[in-house]
Amino acid sequence: MDLWSRKDNVTYKWWTNHEVRFRSGVNLVGHSDEDQGIDNEICTIASAGVDSEGRQSATVSGLDQHEETFTVDEALEAIGFGKFQWKMSVVTGLSWVADAMEMMILSILAPQLHCEWKLPGYQVALITSVVFAGMGVGSPLWGNVSDTYGRKTGLTMSICWALTYGVLSSFAPVYGWLLFLRGLVGFGIGGVPQAVTLYSEFLPVKSRGTYVMLIAAFWAIGSVFEVLLALLIMPTLGWRWLLFFSSLPMAVFLCFCHWLPESPRFHLLTGKTGKAMETLARIAKDNGKPMPKGKLVGNQQNERGRIKDLFTPQYRKTTLLLWFIWFANAFSYFGIVLLTTELFQAGPLCTAIQGAKIEPSCSLECKYLTSSDYKDLLWTTLAEFPGILLILLAIDRIGRKKSLALCFFMFSLCILPLFACIGRLSVTICIFIARAFISGGFQVAFVYTPEVYPTETRALAMGTSSAVSRVGALITPFVAQVMLRQSVRATLSFYLIFCLLGGVASLLLPIETLGRVLQESCLDQEAGQQTGTTNQTNKTAHSSDQRLNIRKE
Repeated sequence: MDLWSRKDNVTYKWWTNHEVRFRSGVNLVGHSDEDQGIDNEICTIASAGVDSEGRQSATVSGLDQHEETFTVDEALEAIGFGKFQWKMSVVTGLSWVADAMEMMILSILAPQLHCEWKLPGYQVALITSVVFAGMGVGSPLWGNVSDTYGRKTGLTMSICWALTYGVLSSFAPVYGWLLFLRGLVGFGIGGVPQAVTLYSEFLPVKSRGTYVMLIAAFWAIGSVFEVLLALLIMPTLGWRWLLFFSSLPMAVFLCFCHWLPESPRFHLLTGKTGKAMETLARIAKDNGKPMPKGKLVGNQQNERGRIKDLFTPQYRKTTLLLWFIWFANAFSYFGIVLLTTELFQAGPLCTAIQGAKIEPSCSLECKYLTSSDYKDLLWTTLAEFPGILLILLAIDRIGRKKSLALCFFMFSLCILPLFACIGRLSVTICIFIARAFISGGFQVAFVYTPEVYPTETRALAMGTSSAVSRVGALITPFVAQVMLRQSVRATLSFYLIFCLLGGVASLLLPIETLGRVLQESCLDQEAGQQTGTTNQTNKTAHSSDQRLNIRKE
């Protein structure tokens, strides 16, 4: 009876190309051509890849079919979310705090240097843009490092880089040196999104969307902390000390990053199954849960982090749409952050709306941020928290695609009142709500992107998406800080149009990842899609047979 009750680990794969079959590592030696198939046949295998002792294995159905095996996803589901993931949330969250502070400081630093160094408008915008240019170059490179050498390695190296040049930038003697050093800071910060890649690979399917959003709370904390820090330091110590203290969260992260383990998915993909088992055992011990019985199995992949893998037929549309969504998100999010200080400094919005230029008569005239400006900036920054709460309620109910679209469309709706002649309080409220939705949308993109791509390209996908977003962030200072001084309505129109297009692009995404396990390779995606097609075909054929039998009777 035990033989009948025992569960077999059987995987069905649909081979559309005999070359793909051999690349996948499945051993069909000893089987006839009829068993192996040539094209468009389903092959049944008991387990494939690397066992828990580090040996390459692939047992065909019928051979050793009663041996128990499990995957990383099955192990994480059995272990669940617990103490280990909470600790990991805090450690990876520290890198997110550092990232948020480095971004938030841009809206505070620009007005200060505009006054202190007598900079014209385009040079002020360059202080912000050069950081995003560095991030745009760094993000795909750190993504490639993370796919090749490990997520922990890529994240730690990027934080070390950003910390070094963040501290050095506080000693910049002249404008040119400041631009150079802040660009290098941006290059390092480009690797911080790998914290989400690393963290998401330790989460069970059921709680992934909710708990990835937990990192977003650290972003909000970092943004609020930066404004409070500026309120205390800027009037007394100045911007150099603000730059120095803003780098400290990166130092704190480096003190604790030795605790972070490498992703078991990455270990499995690189053939280090023993290390993957050790990591899973560590998670189980911390969470007080037993490990699944049997051997850990998975596919070893030698070719990882290739840009062309993002443009295979099953991912091409997703990649292009996601890149535009990331671009629109960053363009709008950092635009509303910069617009906050610019609109507060501009005085009554009625004058600007009716055609007068915001720029004073002399291009070198300036206004320092007042305590009132900092307080209003703090209020709008606090919008990050309700934005996170809103998405937490929506992301696992209506799905990732609809959540993204909701955030884009609501941001556009909140921009509309700014076209009218409204007072400072109304401006603050509109910016508060708009920022809540666009920050929530940004976090949904961070949830969706690592879910939709397989392990072999996940870090690269995050890196390239982040790089494209930095292009939007690079452009937005020239809109929010330069174009705004010429026409408020033209500036607002840019943000309105891009967010409407972003909402449409979100709805056009071909894959909804709600409740979907993380794919280990592109072959899993292809097999899953084609198996689904086969099942649908079989169901249709079965229904036709039933209808035929009924007619005969």
